[in-house]
Amino acid sequence: VQLQASGGGLVQPGGSLRLSCVASGFSWDFYGMGWFRQAPGKEREGVSCISSSSSSTYYADSVKGRFTISRDKVRNVVYLQMNSLKPEDTAVYYCARRRADRNGCTSRDMTYWGKGTQVTVSS
Repeated sequence: VQLQASGGGLVQPGGSLRLSCVASGFSWDFYGMGWFRQAPGKEREGVSCISSSSSSTYYADSVKGRFTISRDKVRNVVYLQMNSLKPEDTAVYYCARRRADRNGCTSRDMTYWGKGTQVTVSS
């Protein structure tokens, strides 16, 4: 299993970024996916998750209305569109694959993790 995240960078408050995570090495249609983040000195938190069929999504309260998760079944990519970014969104963002027998959006619900991509929101 390989998960390759990209799309991070430096953006001003109020700006937007789109993160992408290309997945390989497993049956894409069978697993939910998620985005997590970890800021310096803080625990990793679940930002957003999406079910295998895209019928169910979860968003942390802190990002509801600003972030949108989606997945492309042809390209095996999961996206995180981030709008109206705030300095408190600054973190390393990770994509992860959900365990087959779980449907939550916590670290315990995930089995495989990609390397993170840094998102910095600053003026």
